[in-house]
Amino acid sequence: MRTIDLRGRSLTPAELLAAVPRASEALAAAREAAAAIVAAVRDEGESALRAQAARFDGVEGHAIRVPRSHIDEALAGLEADVRAALDESIARVREGSAAQVPAPRTTDIAPGARVSQRWQPVTRAGVYVPGGKAVYPSSVIMNVVPAQVAGVGSIAVASPPQSAHGGRVHPTILAVAGLLGVDEVYAIGGAGAIGALAHGVAGVDLAPVDVVTGPGNNFVAAAKRIVSSFVGTDAEAGATEILVAADDTADAALIAYDLVSQAEHDEQAAAVLVTTSADLARGVQDRLDRIAPATRHAERIAAALAGPQSAIVLVDDADTMERFSNAYGPEHLELHLADAREAADRYTNAGALFVGSATPVSLGDYMAGSNHVLPTDGQSRYASGLGAYTFLRPQQVIEYDRDALGVVADRIVALADAEALPAHGEAVRARFA
Repeated sequence: MRTIDLRGRSLTPAELLAAVPRASEALAAAREAAAAIVAAVRDEGESALRAQAARFDGVEGHAIRVPRSHIDEALAGLEADVRAALDESIARVREGSAAQVPAPRTTDIAPGARVSQRWQPVTRAGVYVPGGKAVYPSSVIMNVVPAQVAGVGSIAVASPPQSAHGGRVHPTILAVAGLLGVDEVYAIGGAGAIGALAHGVAGVDLAPVDVVTGPGNNFVAAAKRIVSSFVGTDAEAGATEILVAADDTADAALIAYDLVSQAEHDEQAAAVLVTTSADLARGVQDRLDRIAPATRHAERIAAALAGPQSAIVLVDDADTMERFSNAYGPEHLELHLADAREAADRYTNAGALFVGSATPVSLGDYMAGSNHVLPTDGQSRYASGLGAYTFLRPQQVIEYDRDALGVVADRIVALADAEALPAHGEAVRARFA
């Protein structure tokens, strides 16, 4: 990993932001390619999906709409220990998601004047589950469970067809869909899946959805940005990111393992350490040199760690470390600090915070009860991770009786006249004619 040395410099917020390691060229290329893929699905429907499956997945002639029998077979073949782990994850995410549903509230503005706030679920949601370099049954849980908790009545799942499984969606993904009672599943991958969910594809009985969610690579994230003008989306959960903020009390080996754990997702994964300790930085690099080559996905990890999106960042003090992290706005933020719990209040920009050395990102990926679909590319500075609230719309219900309207009638007329919209006032006066 390269080293970015910011010591001895007094950096403005703009300079800190400029120092953040990003794979900007890869992101730009992904947006251009995703736009063409989504447009093809919009214009050509099923034929575009089949062409994309042949090109990207090496699959032809497969069932795009997954038959119920495939789901039943996958569920029957699920290994007992994997099923137990999935059941536990489902229960924890369901409990964590339930806390995200706001209670309705009614406010009496005045006698006879009432405004109620309620939260309405969308009618239909489409969730994307990646399946290229790895298999993500956990992402089925992270998408579907919050939608169910929110009260969404219609949920469609899309995941890439697998050449190793005869063009079927990976059986573990299908099994989790079965566990969750979802039987509308489509064998569609990448940016094409996002386009299909958003636009609908009549040829495979896929109706358009109201909200598209789910993680993926940079092409998937770019596709969500493209369709966001006419369908709801969660934040762009693209290639994964981990930022570790650490001081000289941290364990270099644990940090190295955590950086590698996220780098194994994808060559575009970002692994960043920011620290005040040069000794720790050297220790982490030394352990990376030993750990990374010994892992199953060593080649992929090496590419991610050597990419422009990954770095070890040296800073002078804790304040600069916090400011750098908040400028970066990482997807996952681990705090390996002597005062990690207290410091968490000052690290405000992150998709999710993992506090202390016993709280690795891997926990959040599977069993914490939190959600692992999180904003990337700095979007955590203004956007949240996926939750039940992603599928809910706040809606106000206003109810005034005649007397309550009469109290403010003249003021409505005055404001309407001031805005040169006299018909507004006349609509009120008509009720008292």
